[in-house]
Amino acid sequence: MNAYVGTPTSRVDGRAKVTGSAKYAGEFTAAGLLQGFVVEATIPRGRIARLDTGEALKVKGVIDVFTHANRPQLADRDEAWKDEVAPEGSPFRPLYDETIKFNGQPIALVVAQDWETAKFAATLVRVDYEQQPFVTDLEAELGSAAELDKPHEPRGDAASALAKAAVRHEADYVIPTEHHNPMELYATTAVWEGDGRLTVYDKTQGVQNVHKFLCGVFDKNPDDIRVVSPYVGGAFGSGLRPQYQVVLATLAALALKRSVRVVLTRQQMYGLGYRPMTIEHVALGAAADGALDAVSHEAIAVSSRYEDFARNDAGWAEQLYRSSNSRSSHKLVHLDVSTPCDMRAPGAASGVCALECAMDELAVALKLDPVELRLKCYSDRDQSEDLPYSSKQLRECYARGADAFGWSKRNPEPRSMRDGKELVGWGMATGVWEALQMPVAARIVLTSNGHAEVSCAASDIGTGTYTIVAQVAADALGLPIENISVRLADSTLPQAPVEGGSWMAASSAHAVLAAAEDIRRELAALAKSMPGSPLGGVDATDVTLVDGTIAHNGEHSHSVSIADAMRHGGLERIEKEKLNRFDEDKSHARNTHSAVFAEVKVDEELGVVRVTRVVSAVAAGRILNTKTGRSQIMGSVVWGIGMALHEETVMDHRFGRIMNANIAEYHIPVNADVYDIDVIFVDERDDLINRLGVKGIGEIGIVGVPAAIANAVYHATGKRIRRFPITLDKLLD
Repeated sequence: MNAYVGTPTSRVDGRAKVTGSAKYAGEFTAAGLLQGFVVEATIPRGRIARLDTGEALKVKGVIDVFTHANRPQLADRDEAWKDEVAPEGSPFRPLYDETIKFNGQPIALVVAQDWETAKFAATLVRVDYEQQPFVTDLEAELGSAAELDKPHEPRGDAASALAKAAVRHEADYVIPTEHHNPMELYATTAVWEGDGRLTVYDKTQGVQNVHKFLCGVFDKNPDDIRVVSPYVGGAFGSGLRPQYQVVLATLAALALKRSVRVVLTRQQMYGLGYRPMTIEHVALGAAADGALDAVSHEAIAVSSRYEDFARNDAGWAEQLYRSSNSRSSHKLVHLDVSTPCDMRAPGAASGVCALECAMDELAVALKLDPVELRLKCYSDRDQSEDLPYSSKQLRECYARGADAFGWSKRNPEPRSMRDGKELVGWGMATGVWEALQMPVAARIVLTSNGHAEVSCAASDIGTGTYTIVAQVAADALGLPIENISVRLADSTLPQAPVEGGSWMAASSAHAVLAAAEDIRRELAALAKSMPGSPLGGVDATDVTLVDGTIAHNGEHSHSVSIADAMRHGGLERIEKEKLNRFDEDKSHARNTHSAVFAEVKVDEELGVVRVTRVVSAVAAGRILNTKTGRSQIMGSVVWGIGMALHEETVMDHRFGRIMNANIAEYHIPVNADVYDIDVIFVDERDDLINRLGVKGIGEIGIVGVPAAIANAVYHATGKRIRRFPITLDKLLD
């Protein structure tokens, strides 16, 4: 009997990726394909006074140069520019008018016969500006911070409880701006199909989101544009919204009636979204025994002047720690920058980092073990909504993680553990994320030769959606996984939202189950109607599909082959499409949790930090694929190392310009920075959240990792660094 769900199944798309047959957005070709190169603004705020394209147009091979002055018609209503995850405000519109909103804004597109020619001609575009006063420094503008319209409801009187608490801790934690830097550059190949129709190959996390967006922006009928994105070389939230190159490529293709490709450079990608810089102010008050009396968490974050981007930085304590008094708020400072966007575990990665550093500092003040403090304050209910959890095995995460790490051997005194010339530090932190799920549709076509094609518009951004869909379909249809083919990320396929928030695994899996259930019912009816059928008197609810048969309770002795049943019915294929919606369960909170333990070794003379061990114990319901799941957590941990020690987008506020817009100077972890990572999936049965008990793991793996490392650095050195990343200059200061 096939049983793929829950096993370490290798990626079904792995061969295509390692052999190079998997095509990405910038690799599709078409006859007479033209290449575009973007010209960017060099000021952060103002207007274009003069834009001269004459010299660029003289270059042999240049077809045209598009600017706000000669572009085709674009929608003028904000609603046409709003995609399904757009924040409040007026979305950015490339080449719309002469207004400059941020440094790096696209102001022209040079289209030529080849990329090198387009790039050269772009250097010949001459621009004069009328610059206006600008501000890009969050810390210089804290006085203008404004709270969101919908603040978190406070519980009790946190201010009074903090004032009366036996032990208090209060501090600011600064998370810098961080950029995604996926391996694949943002690219769009817009293929002209004739009669005003396009096939748009785009790097995106949601093909139907981009499709609707383009139809609105260019006033096109849905049948005029098809958006395809079969493979994505990393996105991590940066592809949730349509990026500007898809507008530019589409604009040029429609205007020229030619196929056009636009690929952004690494530097140009820094003009896209990012994790916003935030200042997290956390105050904790506790009794002498460690019980929390009060929690206060205020986040102040960057957004653009034209949109209000914000995520939940400050509300996580109420899901982790019991306290009768709490308050949280999120404020924005509007600067002359592009709008931030979601970045892996948006809000939680930064907010929980601050909270868990503060909890470690409170543990030091109380002279309590950090794990002991967290268990002392453990909450069995989501206090913000006063709801029980559908499942919560966080206690077991603490226990399993601590045991695997050897936490009981920790000497609590800072600078007390050594390995030769290096100081050794052990730190830990908690992780939490939402267990979300969305409506998704899937179509299954089962043929009489025992093959099934499963299709859905969902994207696979590298997380393994192709494989999970194949696993679930194989089990539900009783077929070998080799007999399942999967089509994803085409806007003409059944409905799916953007892939993000860790919701796609659970959502797509249940859409496949729903479609497979309809197929099972039809096959059962066919088998029962066969003359002399062993299933003639069997109730259809007791029939399962197993090993290519329709069987009573999975028994081969009472079964009919799928091929025979379909032959009896005169069918070559059975096709079923189903939109799966999840019941609105407002009686339980739904979250994933983790406990992260980190070891660092710090060169006492040089301040160089190495993260030598990480143990991440994760409770996330049923894990559909333990192999790809482990990879997800490992990748998240590596990113957490980056947040803790490496990543920072540096802005020169005199010019409003990013100074390290490349992966030579924007530091990210490399192989030499990554040592032992142990991933533990804690068994967590959840019969309430959905049929399979699945929660999703894309985000949870990063949450808490930066704090665990920061806490380990303090334990090693006795220095508490609250401004990330933790670089050697801060330790030697």
